Amino acid sequence: MAELHFFTGTMDSGKSTLALQTNHNHAARGRVGRIFTTHDRAGEAILSSRLGLEHDALEVTDDFDFWRYVVDALTHGARIDYLICDEAQFYGPRQIDQLARIVDELQIDVFAFGILSDFRTELFAGSRRLVELADRTHVLQVEALCWCGKRATHNARTENGEMVTEGEVIVVGDVENKNAEPAEVAYEVLCRQHHRRRMTAARAKAISAVSEPLPFA
Repeated sequence: MAELHFFTGTMDSGKSTLALQTNHNHAARGRVGRIFTTHDRAGEAILSSRLGLEHDALEVTDDFDFWRYVVDALTHGARIDYLICDEAQFYGPRQIDQLARIVDELQIDVFAFGILSDFRTELFAGSRRLVELADRTHVLQVEALCWCGKRATHNARTENGEMVTEGEVIVVGDVENKNAEPAEVAYEVLCRQHHRRRMTAARAKAISAVSEPLPFA
């Protein structure tokens, strides 16, 4: 029986790498799949990993219809055994419903990969619907770490080096290079305590440089 799988974790937990590995493993056994993504850091219609791996993909726009795409492909003689869906947090609830329908009615496996919550600590709409519908939800075991060494549980957005908790939900950026000048928009993972205090790695470094105590208490 086909299943809808949801693999989730914070940034830096290896979701896109696992998506590429999952595709490789199934393709190596003769299965035929399709890869989808949206708002990837490497550009449109590309599934990329921070390890440097990339694969061509189909870009999922707001009005993309998974059900129509798969049915049209099958009607024209194509074979589809599974779907790889990266950055699934950005999909709309209606699109997640379509993926579930593909699993149930067409018996095609769907492997979705995405972040649970945004930089405001609120669930993405697509991730919420996946939690509600997935046959299996997998929390990735590769733990991303906060700058303090604790397990990172929250995704933070910085703008010009300052952490923000308001703004557009979808703004493409990347994990901040701590040795470079602050990017206009960047992301980093933090533990809950430091996310709540807006204590990014850069801010902690600046405070440490002037010998002020860090606000751990």
